[in-house]
Amino acid sequence: MNSDLVPDDLWAHVAPLLPPCAERRHRHAGRRRIPDRIAPAGILYVLRTVVAWRDVPRQLVGCSGVTAWRRLRDWTEAGIWPRLHTALLTELRAAGLLEMDDCAVDGSHVRALKGGFHTGPSPVDRGRPGSKHHLIVDRHGTPLAVSLTGGNRHDVTQLMPLLDAIPRIPGLRGRPRHRPRRLFADRGYDFDKYRRLLRSRGITPKIARRGAPHRSGLGKTRWVVERAFAWLHQFKRLRNRYEIRADLHQGLLELACSMICLGRLRTAF
Repeated sequence: MNSDLVPDDLWAHVAPLLPPCAERRHRHAGRRRIPDRIAPAGILYVLRTVVAWRDVPRQLVGCSGVTAWRRLRDWTEAGIWPRLHTALLTELRAAGLLEMDDCAVDGSHVRALKGGFHTGPSPVDRGRPGSKHHLIVDRHGTPLAVSLTGGNRHDVTQLMPLLDAIPRIPGLRGRPRHRPRRLFADRGYDFDKYRRLLRSRGITPKIARRGAPHRSGLGKTRWVVERAFAWLHQFKRLRNRYEIRADLHQGLLELACSMICLGRLRTAF
């Protein structure tokens, strides 16, 4: 296994979250189970590249692509990736690296090459099947929550579900934090109904008005979400959607967000 694919600090966060597996006794026929320490290498190799699961080089990662896909499926169904993301956000907040007073939200289209759930005719790709990544970040661009919808879903329809998806983040004295004080968004979120919904939650909306000149100054704060999408799509598997199962693509999104959070922790210490 290439240790660069699964660094020790990443494995230290993943290992406590994995469900226990029963060891196969020697009298049972068949191959021994690939250790859990090896399987994430195959998942991360696919996440960082556009290689098909069947083409994962066993000699490089230590397991076949089929084995890596099965672990991704099992761990996604067990809810490993949201818990990993929450654990890393907690460490960031404890280290003073998470600033949730100002948050920004946006959506990004990706092409869905194989279809599946949460796809739809993309309005920016001549009606071809596509999906959308919806992302909310803190003041530094740290991903707080990410979701997947069809490419024909309007950004504003996912605003409240995305806010609800922000986990309760402990790490400091007092109540866990799960709500920003100000939310920055572009003109796609310019609806008075949603401004009222945000204010009812104690969130001040900072949303650009449609038809207003492009000198509102919101871009000075909102640009971090665009940079976060650039970070997210550096994982080449996420630039297009290859997974037919929406939950597996969502799991890869959450794993990529966790990798971004881990990178912030590394550079801070």
